[in-house]
Amino acid sequence: MSLSPYRLGKARTLYNLFNIFNALSWSFLAGNIVTLLAMRLHATSTYIGVISALLYVSFFFLPLGKLLTRRFSITRIFSAAWMGRALGMTPLLFAPYLVSLGRTDAAMSLIILGVGVFHIIRGIGMIGNNPVLSYLASGPDRGSYMTQIQIINSAVGMFCGFFIALVLGRDPPLFLYTIIMAIGVVCGVFSGLLMRKIPEPPTDERGKGTSFLNVLREAFSKDSVRQFIVILFIVALASGVSRAFIIVYSREVFLQSDGMVSLYSVFGGLGVLLIGLLIKFLVDRIGAKPIFIVCVFIGLIGMIPIIFIPTDLRENAPILFLSGLFFILNFGFLGSEGIAQTYFLALVPMELMLDMGILYFLVFGVAGSAGSFLAGLLLDILTGLGMPMAAAFKVLYGLLIGMSIGALYLQKNLTPLGALPFRGALEVIFSFRDLRAIALLDRLNKTKDSEEEEALLEALHDTPSKLALNGLLVRAKSPRLSIRTEALRAMEALESLDENAKNALMEDAAVHHFTTAYISARILGNHRVYGAIPVLRELASSKDYMLAGEAIIALAKLKDEAFRPQIERIVTLTDNPRLKIMGVEAFGIYGSPYSLSVLLDLLRAANPPHYLRDEVVLAMAGILDVQNEFYPLLIRFLEDESLIATLAMDEAESAAEFYRTAHAGWFHRKKPGNGADQAEVFPQAVGAFIQDFRGANLSRWILNLPDDLAHPISRSVLAEILLDDELISHNRLRLLIVHWAAHELRLFSKTFF
Repeated sequence: MSLSPYRLGKARTLYNLFNIFNALSWSFLAGNIVTLLAMRLHATSTYIGVISALLYVSFFFLPLGKLLTRRFSITRIFSAAWMGRALGMTPLLFAPYLVSLGRTDAAMSLIILGVGVFHIIRGIGMIGNNPVLSYLASGPDRGSYMTQIQIINSAVGMFCGFFIALVLGRDPPLFLYTIIMAIGVVCGVFSGLLMRKIPEPPTDERGKGTSFLNVLREAFSKDSVRQFIVILFIVALASGVSRAFIIVYSREVFLQSDGMVSLYSVFGGLGVLLIGLLIKFLVDRIGAKPIFIVCVFIGLIGMIPIIFIPTDLRENAPILFLSGLFFILNFGFLGSEGIAQTYFLALVPMELMLDMGILYFLVFGVAGSAGSFLAGLLLDILTGLGMPMAAAFKVLYGLLIGMSIGALYLQKNLTPLGALPFRGALEVIFSFRDLRAIALLDRLNKTKDSEEEEALLEALHDTPSKLALNGLLVRAKSPRLSIRTEALRAMEALESLDENAKNALMEDAAVHHFTTAYISARILGNHRVYGAIPVLRELASSKDYMLAGEAIIALAKLKDEAFRPQIERIVTLTDNPRLKIMGVEAFGIYGSPYSLSVLLDLLRAANPPHYLRDEVVLAMAGILDVQNEFYPLLIRFLEDESLIATLAMDEAESAAEFYRTAHAGWFHRKKPGNGADQAEVFPQAVGAFIQDFRGANLSRWILNLPDDLAHPISRSVLAEILLDDELISHNRLRLLIVHWAAHELRLFSKTFF
């Protein structure tokens, strides 16, 4: 059963607090502090590898944790284990004391004992990690909340790293390690107490009675899971080894102090924090797969300098290099581990979450423990054979680079799980418009102020991004009209729509008459949604004249030629001036010469208003394919209608001059049929028509145009207009005919000679 919003918010607050103290405990007990202590005691690379490998031993004890779920609740197991693991580190508190007694060997044994107990008990408790996290991360912000947990952990870890760097300094006394670890024990116990207050996940997540063999069979029977497991193994190995041994690399190759290494860990924490913020910002918008690929690629790039960097860097160069190295490796590889878990939780069904979680962590355990141990052994073998430490590290990181390249190659076949294609994801990451849209959407999801909601939707209209579509669809169902309107306007600005959006728009157009239906109809036409034609045909007769008009225009944009005669009847019969204008606009979009007669009938009506006459003439210009050129001419005419003769004669004389210039040689020969006669008589015919209303000569001139040049119906209709005393009284129409004829003469000059 899912939690109510109030209970979920309260549970998340407790879980966030748990993670703060958990991160404090981890940093003071199991982070770099243990490696630094061991190296102070002159531990070998193999010993460091064993300590690093123990980190992953936890995962082998997950099946024991699952057995305990048959008798105890998950949160109870989680809580007890987290307190027990912290108390298990108490042997380390006595290691500095044993060193002071000259028993370094015993101190080293206590370190192994404490770290081993810590991670074994941790493994038992980790059985609750995925179910609890998945339960609290339910909802549309699943990926974002999971990343928020990672951000909390990395921010606390970065603070702790800085604190440890200040305390340890260059050559700290060993008792400081005891104090730091004692603080870690206290924080660990308190985090376990907090876990008791977290709500118990539903029992169906536990998978009780399922054998682990069946889990393996279920997992490896699916290509998607099998591919992910292989990639996870490679990434976990490269990530664990590269980050664990970068500490040894800093100490042994560049001879850095404990305090400086802790300071570098702060930069590593900063890298984790930044990648967490980036993932939180992007994961719910572009999906986990492309981010997973990008993180592995960044980790790969981060290791390359180790192969080529010289070891004799001067002055502050080692500090800058190692700071950047810690940052980029943690940024890339810890980011890849975090997003891998997000991907995994989306890949696995909820009822298999606990069992598949065991497999997930076992893969991590095998990869991390084997990789850390073998990496330490490899370094000792290479240095034992006389190879310099720096060269040995080049060999180690060269192998890790090769593994990372293999992981990148395999990642392209991962199941997308709704993520954007990799190229599309990169376009989003490097697109200011898309990033701004994501930021606006985040603010939109958090706002509770309707006025701010409207402002944000308006901003999304000005920042069109396909990533905003799902959020806009939610707002398009708002109970507030202004919110629905702004959401639809923002959708209209998008370059493309998915099927969900198209269906939602058709539903809105069919249901919300007199409100937002007309906007939806307009969007359907603008985005060429051909599946909406049946709906739009019905809406063309709606009593909502705005909706009917937009439906008619949409059908014209969709080139629904079969419905055009019905639109002609609607326009002829309606008395609504707005609907007439929108119908006239539709005829211009259709561009069919068969609609010219309907447009002329509108001019024949008794005293058509001037705005209707303008729309009719512009629609005719659209049908005649001269609207773009005629529009500025009409604007100039409307500013001073006394200029009609001047404008018309300018059109005629410039067209004739164009012909003469293009065909000067032909003009003087006056060969039959060469068009010279047409060019010569054109200005006189236009003059007679414009000045004396005698259109017979221009009518014959139009009829003599070649069939290949002008549509026969257009020529016939325009020729008849010139002989109709009623129609030629419309100066707009007269100017259009002259402009069209001049346009045809220019085309004649280009086409036939």
